[in-house]
Amino acid sequence: MIVKTKNYKLEKKIYIKLALQAVLKKQGWIALAVAVLLCLGYMIPGADTIWWFIGAFVGLGLYILFWWIQFYGVTQLEQGKMLFEKFSYEINSQQIIMKISAREGMPMKWDQIKSAEIGKDYFVLFINKAQLIYLPFRIFNTDNERKFVASVLKTKKLVK
Repeated sequence: MIVKTKNYKLEKKIYIKLALQAVLKKQGWIALAVAVLLCLGYMIPGADTIWWFIGAFVGLGLYILFWWIQFYGVTQLEQGKMLFEKFSYEINSQQIIMKISAREGMPMKWDQIKSAEIGKDYFVLFINKAQLIYLPFRIFNTDNERKFVASVLKTKKLVK
């Protein structure tokens, strides 16, 4: 089966949000580091607890800001412009073809996709930390096409 989607352009705000969420999920040890700093503030005798809180939350804020700047930068760079063009997709069990027009397209094999996520109303395919393919359910023509894509993602072990 070949799934042909409607044209879709990824919005920059959606890209930044999804990429930032993915990095924070994968690097969850940061939350553990913040928790350790908070605990140290209570455990060290004579320590001024408020400074441990401030240090932990400032560090966390700077970490999130760092990644937000990275992803915002992708939206501004010439190399990242391709992510935000209008594409239609042809999806089958061997590959995904990202089509700019009826004659121009770029094939992408499933083994290039590192992981995927099925959201409430979308699929996200992660190629690396900075590249992703966002497929909202509304671009599919039928429910069967959406279910086919979900089954391919599960077959390829891209979703858990």
